[in-house]
Amino acid sequence: MTPEAAQREARLGLAAGLGAFSIWGLAPIYFKLLAQVRPDEIIGHRVLWSVVFLGLVLLVRKRAGVIGHLRINGRTLLALCVTGGLIGLNWLIFVYAVNTDRVLSTSLGYFINPLMSVVLGLLVFRERLVPAQSLAILIAAAGTAYMAWQVGEVPWISLSLAATFAVYGLIRKLLDVGPMVGLFWETLIVSPLALGWLWLLADGDRLSFDPAEPVSAMLLAGTGLLTVAPLLLFAAGVRRLPLTTIGLMQYLAPSLTFILAVFVFGEPFTMDHAITFGLVWLALALFFWAGWQRSRHLRVNP
Repeated sequence: MTPEAAQREARLGLAAGLGAFSIWGLAPIYFKLLAQVRPDEIIGHRVLWSVVFLGLVLLVRKRAGVIGHLRINGRTLLALCVTGGLIGLNWLIFVYAVNTDRVLSTSLGYFINPLMSVVLGLLVFRERLVPAQSLAILIAAAGTAYMAWQVGEVPWISLSLAATFAVYGLIRKLLDVGPMVGLFWETLIVSPLALGWLWLLADGDRLSFDPAEPVSAMLLAGTGLLTVAPLLLFAAGVRRLPLTTIGLMQYLAPSLTFILAVFVFGEPFTMDHAITFGLVWLALALFFWAGWQRSRHLRVNP
């Protein structure tokens, strides 16, 4: 590859990565437009429309070979049943938080998520940390505990979002299946439950989806596109950028969500929030600084 082509690929990767994390970070704006719709109905539509859009994308990309591309074994299918439930629960908590004016809690959850993933790595893969990284995890835990103490209740939205996505990522790491194929199977597996739940809502005259109201109907159908589009951009970015760059870019999403919560949606940001977020941000900075120092040492002294 020529230097010019390499630079072009890097620019495309950077644009794709920024696009993916920006969509994820600004997603609360979209769900705020659906504030009149029950969170469980939104997730039901998101699951079903994700199957449709993912199926179309895979069909266009693989064409005649799509059936072979989607083939998985029974063990993987069982694991994807679990991950499908986890990602569905994660989506439900997120939409509930957005539509009950707790966007700040979602931001905190996705800042905590990488550190929770590290803890799972320690427990499952016996990964080792340098002392500074262990201290970083303790600092983040102290920030979360402080919020629980001040508010008088566990910040369950933040912790649930972090935990469900961390466990989801752990299981997906153990599976030999691509992100698009995996998500297609996850949503396909959960789709009968989503369809059944929407039928129950319709039977009880509690369903908001109405083709006679095109704006609301299009927004609900668009939740599938909102799921698939950033995933495609993320895949394009990962192919063209170093993983370290992608790793740092992931903090763009919760940062944008934080800005939305405080400066656009006007959610209160108290001194207690400042202390909690400050401790979590300090933990993240310390963790990555220690990791950078460790990798630098290994390069100098292989």
